[in-house]
Parts: sequence; structure tokens; C-alpha cells
Amino acid sequence: MNWQILVSTAFSAILMASCGIGKIGPVSVSSPDGGLTATVTTEGGENGRTLSYSILFNGYPVISNSSLGIALEDNERICEKMKITGVVTSSASETYQMAYGKSLDMTNKYQEAIITLENSKGRAMDVIIRAFDDGIAFRYRLPKMTNDPEMTISGECTSFSFNGDHPFWGLELESYTTSYETDYTISTISQIPDTSHVALPLLVKAADAVWVAITEANLTDYAGMYLRNSPLGKTRLDADLSPLPDGSGRKAVVKTPFATPWRVIMVADDPGRFIESNIVLNLNAPCTIDDSWIEPGRTAWDWWSGQIVDGFEGSMDNRTMKKFIDFAGDYGLEYMLVDAEWYGPHTDADADITTSIPDIDVPELVSYGQERGVGILLWLNWRNVDRQMDEAFPLYEKWGVKGVKVDYMNRDDQEMVNFYRRVVEKAAEHHLLVDFHGAYKPTGIRRTYPNLITREGVMGLEYLKWSNRTTPEHNCILPFTRMLAGPMDYTPGGFNNVTREEFKPRMKNPMTLGTRCHQIALYVIFESPLQMLADSPVNYRGEPGMDFLEQTPATWDETHVYHAQVGDYVTIARRQDDEWFIGSITDWTPRDLELPLGFLGNGDYEAVFYTDAPDADSKPKHLVRREILVRSEDTLKWHMAPGGGMAVRIYPAPDNSTFERYRGN
Repeated sequence: MNWQILVSTAFSAILMASCGIGKIGPVSVSSPDGGLTATVTTEGGENGRTLSYSILFNGYPVISNSSLGIALEDNERICEKMKITGVVTSSASETYQMAYGKSLDMTNKYQEAIITLENSKGRAMDVIIRAFDDGIAFRYRLPKMTNDPEMTISGECTSFSFNGDHPFWGLELESYTTSYETDYTISTISQIPDTSHVALPLLVKAADAVWVAITEANLTDYAGMYLRNSPLGKTRLDADLSPLPDGSGRKAVVKTPFATPWRVIMVADDPGRFIESNIVLNLNAPCTIDDSWIEPGRTAWDWWSGQIVDGFEGSMDNRTMKKFIDFAGDYGLEYMLVDAEWYGPHTDADADITTSIPDIDVPELVSYGQERGVGILLWLNWRNVDRQMDEAFPLYEKWGVKGVKVDYMNRDDQEMVNFYRRVVEKAAEHHLLVDFHGAYKPTGIRRTYPNLITREGVMGLEYLKWSNRTTPEHNCILPFTRMLAGPMDYTPGGFNNVTREEFKPRMKNPMTLGTRCHQIALYVIFESPLQMLADSPVNYRGEPGMDFLEQTPATWDETHVYHAQVGDYVTIARRQDDEWFIGSITDWTPRDLELPLGFLGNGDYEAVFYTDAPDADSKPKHLVRREILVRSEDTLKWHMAPGGGMAVRIYPAPDNSTFERYRGN
């Protein structure tokens, strides 16, 4: 359902640097709570770049003297010799709801300044800056050009200058053509190689109680942004746009009037606040479609396990897919994803996505799934989608297919960004969910098109089929980096849990690093409104921890982060209706943690509590499941083995509860 509840107030003041009024000085805008202040000035600057900005957080200089502006063809830079010709200030407060998310009610409250500028050649540009309690965002707006409405963007003058060589967690990529699937670098800003394209979001620890995350929002008809080590300073990062694939070096060709994506600087005293934030969504347009048909949920999947099923050797055929559908129906999963090669070789750009191979009959699978309450999702190569979506998507709707997984894009130049938008728009016309794999990071357009339910853009569990790279430490970094941009289809849930010494990569029936409790906790830790159960039905049926996955939803009314040590451990509590789900994971270091339950209401609550077994360090599949009675004055305590985790489901206790009273051990 498309919920939009709008309550807003605004005020404005217009100042003109003409008619003898005089020059307008630096312009500042502060967050509603006063903790964040951004200042834009044309005075001073660096190396002729006179347009710059700074950000203070509780008086601390988060970003200092950093350049703003756009570079056009023929080396024209709308950032030098600028003067402010007008300022319009306003405030807004909005509450809205989506079909799914990390919270039911999303608050969009900010102070805004629209700063009109002009350079010595008479070229005009607006800088729009918004100050939220959890971050600063700005974008550039180019007015309509009457003589030549088309403009070619060759880059941006945007930079991010820090006041020290701070620690950072970032994804260092070798090129612009990438799936965002690699390990995170933990280093300092000055150590970023000159050749690296640092993907967003980037996390920086600027001080003990000052954390900064940089990303972008509302990427529309433009090039994706990366960060590069700047030649103008060891602690400065410059914006770097993905070029068009024609080899011209152009970044984007736009028609004026035009507004760039938002450049987002999230700031908080604790990195856990970033996980709770909805700032990226807030910077996108409201929902434009009827979203009443959109259903978040969990899905079975044939690919990760190598199509392992019980009773016979599985393959890409209806017989095997029905086994996965049976599993999904038995455990209340909403979907089954039929992955690559249902219509032919997965790399064949000329394959026909409207015709299946002889062993697959999609309408029959849809009918079989409908009898068991399971919707069917279909994998697609993007090149085939680009060629056939106008024909294929109406056909899928006729068949009764619920959604598509589009794969292998591995780019975020302007052409590819526009392809994403065309896919979600066409899919929405035909009531299809969209899951992008081989994808760039989210930028929040799921607020506008909520049928874009999740995407990859992350090194997920699939890497354990051929490497040992998806480690518990990696999982403890992701909530504070990639997940800040939006939902991620990591595909968790591997139940063949082994120690580091036992682990061997293999394509069929793969193993996972860390404990069983670590894997089930990921369903609370990682946000995805289409949450996959990656493993084989054989590995799930009757196994300890599977009952937790049966009960855990894929969308939430409330999210709170209670432990937030980047790369070390994290604890997240999420609520749906009157039930709380809590997940906690650690890296390879064992931990003892505790959590006061003061967020519960009055009265007794039943809690189904899953912790690593005493021998989980050597037998990672082992867990302890306890049924306990808790109250808001209790403090939950648990031990996590190396690579371990904890999960708990808490709900109001019936009067006749037989659960044991929790004693804190």
C-alpha cells in the first residue's frame, strides 16, 4: 500500500547581491537539532577553486575547505570565480511509510538552503544543501539553457577534505566495470592507492565520537560516483565519476534543467546510528506506483547449493525446482527463485528469455507454487532483458511470475544507470519485483519504485563456493559500509558450518565459515526485504536453528543497534508488530555480551534464545536453544564462539506460559 503522510512547514528568505545590496557572504545551514552545520562560501578556496564548503559536528571540523562544483566539456569549471547571487532557506518535516523497510514510520526532517551562484562567464548554478540530524546532503542544479539545452559533464569539482589521516573502511576497486564484490580495506585515508576507485559507502572514523560515512542518493540519469586519492592533499578525497562506455571520457550528457544526485555525508557519534538512518531514502522522490501488490518475504534458491535435493541428483528441470517449491511451502517461504539457465546458457546475450528449455515449464511451476503459497522468481541476464523486456515482462505477468533477478551488469555509468530505471519502471507496469545482481550500490530509488526490492553489490555467501573470503570479520564490516546504502542480497543461511581448519571451497553443497548461530543471526543483522535461504532443503529440514528462520520476517517496524564495533561485533534488534528479533555476530574473536531489555513493554515475554554451544568453537553446527521467560528489567547475556553469533525471538507471553524464568545465565 502506498502510504504517504505529509506534515511540513517552510519559511524562506531571498537575498540578492544586486541593486546595491552588496555581496552575500558565507551561507550556513544547520540540522534541526543544531548538532550539524554546513557552510558554503566563495571566499578563499584552493588553487582557484573558490566555491567550497565545510561541515561541523558539535563544533568538530568533520569536513574542511572542500571544493564544490561541476566540470563541463572544454575544461569549463562551474566552481571558479563564483559569486552568490541569491539564497532561499526553508525547512521541512515529513513522515511517510513504505511497503517494507527497516522502520514503519520514516521521518524526513531537515533545514535547506538553495544557493544561487554565477561565475565570471555568466554561467549559473544552484547548490542545494540539506542538513538532517544524521547527515548533510548537497546536489547541483543547472538551470534550463535556452540556446543549447544539452550539456556534457566531464567531472565534478566535489571533494571531501578531512583534518587528519583518519582510519577508513572502504571498497578499493580497480576499475569502473565491477560488481562491487571484494574485500574491504582497513587503512588510513592517505594510504589509498592512486589507482584505486573507492566505492561508496565509505566509512571514516574522524575522532573517538565522530564517525563519517560518504555515499550518494537518487542516482538518476547520471554517472555513479567513486572517490579517488587527491593530488591536492593526502587527507582529501576527490569525486570520480564513472565514464560513458564509448571511450570519449565523458561522464554524462544531460538536458537542462538538471539536478545531480545528492552527495551524502552521514555523521554520528556512533556508527550504529548509520544503520538506523533513512537519509538515503529521504533524498529520493516519493512512491510513484501502486505498491499494494508488493510483498516482501523469503525465498528458496536452487543455485548456491548446486541444486542439491533429497532423493535424486538435481538439475535445471521442473522435477528439481518442485523440490525447492515443496521446501518453501513447508516452511512458509513466500518465494522460490529459479536461477540461471532456465532459458539457455547464462552468458548467451542472444538467448530468448520468453522461451524456456525443454526441461523447464514456467507456467507449470507457477501453478505448482500457487497451490503451496509460493511465488516464482526468474533469473535473467541483463543483455537479454535490455533487448526483450517489453515482450518478456508482460509475458511473465501473464504466466503469474512474481519477480525477476537481473544479473551481470557490473557497471554504473549513465547508460547503465538509465537501464536500471527502465527495468524497474517496466517491471512495475507488470507487477514484477526486481532484484539486481552484478550491481552497483543502492541509492534509495526504491522509495520511488518499491518493486526494486533488493540488490547484490556485495561480496556475499556465494564466494565460499570458490574461496574463503566471506569471513565472520567481513560480515561484521558490512552493516557499517555497504548496508548503509540500502538492502543487500547477501544470500545468507549456509547450514554446512565448519571451522577454519575444516573449510574447503566447493561448488556443490558448499561449506560456511563460522557457527550456525552466526548464520541465523544474519537474518536480523542484514537488511533485505527479499531474504534468501541459500542452502539446500536437505541441509535445512529438521536442523537446529531452522525454526528461527521460519519465524523471522523480511521487513520491520523498528530497528535499533546496541553493539557497534566495526569489523569486530554488532548487535541489532528489530521489531515487527509485537515481536522482537535480535541478532548478534562476532569476528574470529570470542565475545561475552549483554543487552538490557528495557525496550520491552510491561509484563512477561517468551523468548526463544539461540546461542553457540559450549563446543561450537570445534563443532560450529552446535547451538543451544532455550525457551525462557523475560521482562523489561532483565539483561540478556550470551557468549559467542570464534565466528559465532546469537539470535533470539521475543514476544508477549500467554498467561499459561511454561517457559522457564530467565536467571541471566
